[in-house]
Amino acid sequence: MIIVHRVTGAPPGASPFERRVLERGEPIPEDVIWIDLIEPTPAEDKQVEAFLRIAIPTREEMSDIEPSELLYTEDGARYMTARVVHNVDVDPEVNGITFILRDRVLVTVRYSDPKAFQMFTNRISRPDGCAPTAEAIMSGLFETIIDRAADVLQATGARLDRLGDKVFESKSDPKGRSAEFQETLRALGRHGDIISKIRESLVSLERVLLFLSVSYRTARVPLELREAVKTTLRDLQSLEEHATFQSQKIQFLLDATLGLVNLEQNNIIKLFSVVAVIFMPPTLVASIYGMNFRTMPELDWTLGYPMAVGIMVLAGLLPYLFFRWKRWL
Repeated sequence: MIIVHRVTGAPPGASPFERRVLERGEPIPEDVIWIDLIEPTPAEDKQVEAFLRIAIPTREEMSDIEPSELLYTEDGARYMTARVVHNVDVDPEVNGITFILRDRVLVTVRYSDPKAFQMFTNRISRPDGCAPTAEAIMSGLFETIIDRAADVLQATGARLDRLGDKVFESKSDPKGRSAEFQETLRALGRHGDIISKIRESLVSLERVLLFLSVSYRTARVPLELREAVKTTLRDLQSLEEHATFQSQKIQFLLDATLGLVNLEQNNIIKLFSVVAVIFMPPTLVASIYGMNFRTMPELDWTLGYPMAVGIMVLAGLLPYLFFRWKRWL
């Protein structure tokens, strides 16, 4: 699918951008400023390549991890591929998105639909949402992607705070405590996965912004855009530090949860050990009187059986009372 954005002579107070989805075979407008390729077909790739005289990278090329394959200049066009998180609320994934700047036209190639793109599209539909240049659109897209990452980190941080309260909340029911530990470990795994993918995306965006900042020094780019890139880069680096802090917090909660699980297991093992000690003396008495020797005087006593039972009860009761006094039970 090809979505084109062009600048129109809108009256004051209206958005200067017009957004349109091209039909199959429809030519690209000459005054286009942003071409958004979403899961493009080979024919759509060739149409954009012929229009701008560029090479559209394939999905496999966009998934490379070598910086030289993701950030480069070719035939006067700047190619920048960043990894962006999408589908955060259901099943977080990280996919590459390529930004191509050529002749004051921005081309984005993506095989996913991150919420940041929807947010930016809504933003430029308002008056003064974005300056009508390709560089400003790309800068605005980066800002929106970073803002979306900040929102995800903030929401994850709030969930981690609530999870931390649950971890250290005492609960008397062992069964409920065990189920709570299992749910806590699953939640920590989910949050850790989201934060690791956000960090991967932020590192990728940082590389792109550094590449863009260097290329802007030699190109005739307005000072406001260069300053905007520097500001976005500073915001991104602060988010990376916050993501690192949240990763450390997840590790702390994971260690605390596993420690509490070990304590619960130790309590169970201690209980079995105490019960074994309590039943050991009665077992000894029963073993003695279970012997089949001829000369055992107690076997001929009328009160021999009640005496043996009494000794067994007393031998079990005394250790129990001792453990209760020591508060081991």
